[in-house]
Amino acid sequence: MAEDVKPAGAPTETYDDRPIHSDDQLPPEVQAPLAEFAGAEPPSPQWFKDAIAQAPERVFVESLGTKLEVLTWGEVGKPGLLFVHGNSAHADWWSFIAPFFAEDYRVSSMSLAGMGASDWRERYSLTDFADDAEAVARATGLYEGGRKPIYIGHSFGGGQVFFAAATHPERMHAAILVDTGFGPPPEELAKRQAQMEAVRNIPTADRPARIYPTLEAALLRFRLMPPQPAENAFIADFIARRSLKRVPLPDGSGEGWTWMFDPNMWAKLQRDGAMMRTPNPGPIATPLVHIYGAKSRIIEHRKAGSPSPFPPGLIEIEIPDSHHHVMIDQPLALVATLRALLAGWSADGEA
Repeated sequence: MAEDVKPAGAPTETYDDRPIHSDDQLPPEVQAPLAEFAGAEPPSPQWFKDAIAQAPERVFVESLGTKLEVLTWGEVGKPGLLFVHGNSAHADWWSFIAPFFAEDYRVSSMSLAGMGASDWRERYSLTDFADDAEAVARATGLYEGGRKPIYIGHSFGGGQVFFAAATHPERMHAAILVDTGFGPPPEELAKRQAQMEAVRNIPTADRPARIYPTLEAALLRFRLMPPQPAENAFIADFIARRSLKRVPLPDGSGEGWTWMFDPNMWAKLQRDGAMMRTPNPGPIATPLVHIYGAKSRIIEHRKAGSPSPFPPGLIEIEIPDSHHHVMIDQPLALVATLRALLAGWSADGEA
């Protein structure tokens, strides 16, 4: 998710896990998927209402001097699941998925540092994200069910799960990646950051985040990144409303709305030397599965010749009729796929 758009003539990219993109001439349903509702909540099916009615406990866990927002469902003492969201997102991206597992698992969904209601940092790194996940798993009882937790990460969060699985296999029973791809290599970062400076209304270190006068105005600017239609507007609306926070208006006349994520997170992210940059990094001890959308830009990228970052032999499962944000496009298919994978691991011994 990101606010605002594009300079004229900007190149279209196949996939990138930055929150800001510059695609030209996006169709209205991609550019502003919530515009037609004019600030009202779209109608939603009963399964969704039932899921979000199972309100999580909201707590904060401290890690590396930072308070991290965590949502929890289910009883301590059951096997643990840890859900990790994508870039510029937050823990509530899983709030309509996690309740489907609360009867059989102790479930936690964390907001990564710099996102959601979690504290911002002066720098961000894969190593710190991995340590944060471990701290959350320990603090919320995900180890109390007789085995190590299973990590589930989407997009950028899947990248963090992949890094943690590769570097700390002793911390998890297994890992599930959901439509996970990786952004530009280090040598391209400077060029892309310079391109971002040219984009209108993108906050930088010397340019504050845009503040919208009303919730309706903010929701109008919500769109998914990488760009795609929001196949279920009621889910996009649920996510968008929880992506915003109240802040004072610049003229002091009252309060407005702005996005919750650290707008400089990408510039502060230290990615040099990350093992995920190497195609086919070799065997990884942690059991891994990758779930992806059939219409995802990540898959388009790989079909166009981009090498896979995953080890050989990785099991991959396609979700039909889904773009990158599988939990928005095909939430119940994602639930069913996760249940099948978890059932297959339920009888396993300790990994």
